[in-house]
Amino acid sequence: MRRRRRLGSTDGFYRFESLKSKNVVYGSGYGDFIRLRDEFGNVWRGSAERQSDDTVHYRFRDSNGKTISGIQDSWGVILRDEKGNVWRGFVD
Repeated sequence: MRRRRRLGSTDGFYRFESLKSKNVVYGSGYGDFIRLRDEFGNVWRGSAERQSDDTVHYRFRDSNGKTISGIQDSWGVILRDEKGNVWRGFVD
């Protein structure tokens, strides 16, 4: 029997890259809690909330109060920071 990973799974490894600056944020998550680290050593803590339409909404905040949020759908994960920069990535 073939096992298929459900869309919107929040467990695993995360990697996001800013389309503008090419900065990378990466880390892991289990359940609704996610912990990421950027290339400057800042830690981003966040959560994943599954929606009724099988998308997942992500919210991350660092210790300086900066935020990144967005959704995961069938095409992948897309986030925006508070300055409007777009971050694309995946959950593996």
